Amino acid sequence: MDGQALGAMGIADRIDDFDRAFQLVTSFTIDQVSPVEYAKSCRVPTFITQVRDDVLTRPEDTQAIFDAIPVADEELCWIEGSTRRWDGYTYLPERPEQLLDWFDTRMG
Repeated sequence: MDGQALGAMGIADRIDDFDRAFQLVTSFTIDQVSPVEYAKSCRVPTFITQVRDDVLTRPEDTQAIFDAIPVADEELCWIEGSTRRWDGYTYLPERPEQLLDWFDTRMG
């Protein structure tokens, strides 16, 4: 765990404390719930969107998740020009063409 979110909150030096508290609540460490490990089990065509400069997520973390998906039929759409996480949630509803085209080639 690199503390990206904790750094955004100004408490990057508290990673170990956070990890211990997380473990007490969930019985897992932060590293044990990494989405990279779960991505390795994906077996379906996958379309991922991510705000490249999201203040809480490093691009290399998103890329690691994408790279771990073991299917050839995958696409990663970087949302540029924003640091706001919310823009990732509104991007496709406001610009559905890319995702609709992606689905059309697989469903049609």
